[in-house]
Amino acid sequence: MTKKLQNITSKIPAIVALLVIVLVWQLLCSFGIVPTYMLPSPIDVVKALFNDRAIIFDHAKISLSESLIGLGLGIFIAFVMATIMDYFKTLNLAFYPLLIITQTIPTIAIAPILVLWLGFGMAPKIALVMITTFFPIAVGLLDGYKSVDEDALRLMRAMGATKTQIFIHAKMPAALPHFFSGLKISASYAVVGAVVSEWLGGFEGLGVYMTRVKKAYAFDKMFAVIIVIVLISLLLMLVVNLIRRVVMPWEHVVQAERKRD
Repeated sequence: MTKKLQNITSKIPAIVALLVIVLVWQLLCSFGIVPTYMLPSPIDVVKALFNDRAIIFDHAKISLSESLIGLGLGIFIAFVMATIMDYFKTLNLAFYPLLIITQTIPTIAIAPILVLWLGFGMAPKIALVMITTFFPIAVGLLDGYKSVDEDALRLMRAMGATKTQIFIHAKMPAALPHFFSGLKISASYAVVGAVVSEWLGGFEGLGVYMTRVKKAYAFDKMFAVIIVIVLISLLLMLVVNLIRRVVMPWEHVVQAERKRD
């Protein structure tokens, strides 16, 4: 009961801060300090979200589908690449700098090229999400593989463990915290990557909807979409935390023991 109460009270400062921001925002709009065409009030945004909820929901389903498929492919490619680079040290030295270089290229610069190559369907959006999300996961896995205790590795080799057994029983458990940290970052990037690619071409999705309402100067609807994007990103991060809790139950046992001490 005490633990639940602590969890609730720890969220109060963030909730209060959010409410203060919304209140100040509403006051700025109500007293005309900021023009409505520049910043719609929270009430107008909520009304736009409610009135266009069906349309926004349909576009959100497309963007979420692109995000999940791209994130899934990003996880797969990151896992394969990181595992191969850890196994072959020469490939690690050759390709790790290239991974860093790929992240210096702005996403907005890659999107038009992908649209040109893959068309205006879902393919370029999925590809951009995949490119955006695989890097944090790959780097997290590589760091996790390197964090294994060398004494544990030597002990397993002395006991006749194969490379596969060492990977499954030593390297993979050590890499899981790093993997989920990278996955949480990638989950937040996934929706943003899909929306950015939809800005530059497409027929459905939150990015396409934002482009249309922007041309109509319906900024209340723009802010409504931004809220939806934030909610989807938070939902994905919550799912990642839940999966981490299921996959790594020992982590919470260790945390509970530390709190008792």
